[in-house]
Formats: sequence, structure tokens, C-alpha cells
Amino acid sequence: MKLTLWTYEGPPHVGAMRVATAMKGLHYVLHAPQGDTYADLLFTMIERRNHRPPVTYTTFQARDLGADTANLFKTACQAAYDRFQPEAMIVGASCTAELIQDDPGGMAEMMGLPCPVIALELPSYQRKENFGADETFFQITRALAKPIDKTAHVSCNLIGPTALGFRHRDDITELTGMLADMGIAVNVCAPYGASPSDIARLGAAHFNVLMYPETGESACRWMERELGLPFTKTVPIGVGATRDFICEVSVLGNVPQAMDEERLRLPWYSASVDSTYLTGKRVFIFGDGTHAAAAARIARDEMGFEVVGLGC
Repeated sequence: MKLTLWTYEGPPHVGAMRVATAMKGLHYVLHAPQGDTYADLLFTMIERRNHRPPVTYTTFQARDLGADTANLFKTACQAAYDRFQPEAMIVGASCTAELIQDDPGGMAEMMGLPCPVIALELPSYQRKENFGADETFFQITRALAKPIDKTAHVSCNLIGPTALGFRHRDDITELTGMLADMGIAVNVCAPYGASPSDIARLGAAHFNVLMYPETGESACRWMERELGLPFTKTVPIGVGATRDFICEVSVLGNVPQAMDEERLRLPWYSASVDSTYLTGKRVFIFGDGTHAAAAARIARDEMGFEVVGLGC
């Protein structure tokens, strides 16, 4: 085995950036020193995005610490609004900037900008990237989502996909098609591809599909409590999980359990001669929680591997 690519879980402001980069019409003002702007590389080099993340850095330097760094933040905040005219802004501090305790949220609120400004409290020295993404999307949802009338036909929201996510774009396409086969429309997919005005429409759906608990569970729990939106507990990765997911969705949406089995490619492979060469092989599975748990079930139940270890 060769390790092709390794990335570590970064600090929580990288998680916030994954949400901001996934959305449209949202801008992130990050109080950060020169050097913490490395996060841009994750999106332009690893994910090969064709545009930079919508992030404005204050980029203070060592010599600025003897002066008023708070003023630098307010200047950057105003300049970001003037240039990009976003529907909403999120503001926060990187791990290094957190130490100087400038309170970006309080300063931005006092500026009276003509758009919603959402403050992020991301404890950089206690939490990591997935928490940052989950908390950021939760705060955006709590600030912008309101109770509204339900759609005429059964619909759901796809919750959790972000920028820099493992095959998130493919999963959105596949799930949208699968739900359409059941007669269920997608009301909003968020945060990936959503704007702040789309977040305000989340309450129009009949239920939420939680695609990745690491990045969407807090928002789903809040919407269940405040907007009356139940959410799915099964992540449809693998044949067994997909069938369980179809059963769960049919109950939440009150629709028949209809599914085109031709979408599932693994049953054919598992019945083929080629698959016997893998039966009984010992495997260790490592990845984010959602994919590691799903891969363990697939490896054991659907491909005949012996799972000897599991980590995330």
C-alpha cells in the first residue's frame, strides 16, 4: 500500500472557511496574522477550485501588536463589505489572533454594516476543523433560518456538504437523483451551493437529510427543535446503508419505498468472480467518522473483508 495523500485536521477557522467557500453571497472576515493565510492553498491546490475562498484577512504583523490591531480589523471589515457587497458576513479570529482577544464579533456588530453579521466563537486550542465547520453552519442557520410555509410537494434539505469535502459534489448528485426517484424534491442543499437567502428557506422543507454528521448535525438538531424538521440518522454510503436510508426517508416523507436498484453497482461486483480474491483480506480503515463507519460496514458485510482496525 502507498499513502497517496495525507492531510491533517486543521484548526476550527479552516472548518469555517470550508463553509464560507462552499456558499455563495457569504464573506468571511478573519482576524489573522501574516502566515495564517495558508488555508487558501487547501482550496486552490488540493481541491483545485477555480476561485479563491471568499475570505478577507487582517494580516497583521509583529510590529502591529504595539498599536491598535482592533482598528485593523474594522478597516478590513468595512473594505470587505464595500468590495464584495455580500448578503451576509461571518467574522472570527484564527488561532494566533485569538490570543490578543480583540473580539471581532463585538467590533463588527458595533460597525452597523447593512447586512447580517454573524460572530463565530471557535476555541482554537480546544477544538478542530470539523467542529469549526459544524459550529459555523449552525450559527449561520440559527441567525438566518425562520419558520415559513412548507412546499406544496414533499421536499427535503441536503445538509452537511462543504468545500474540501471527500466526494461531496458526487454525493449531492447521487442523492438528488435517488430522492427524485422517490418523488421527493430537494428544497435547499446547504452549505454547499447555498446563499444566505437559501438558508432562510430551509424551513420550507418537510425534513432534513443529514449527509455528514461532522459538519451538519448541530444545525439539524436546532432545526428539529425550532423549525419542526426531523432529520435522517442513516448516512447512505454502501448498499445496506442505502437501503436502510430509503426506508427511513419513506417514513419521514410518507412516500412509497421505491428505488431503482440499477443505481447500486456493488451487488453485481460482490457476486462476480473478481470479488473472491478479496474475501477474507485483513483491512484497517481510517478516515473521517462518516466515511470510516460506512466503509467498515461495506468492507465487512458487502465485500467480505476482515476489519481489524478502525480510526478517525
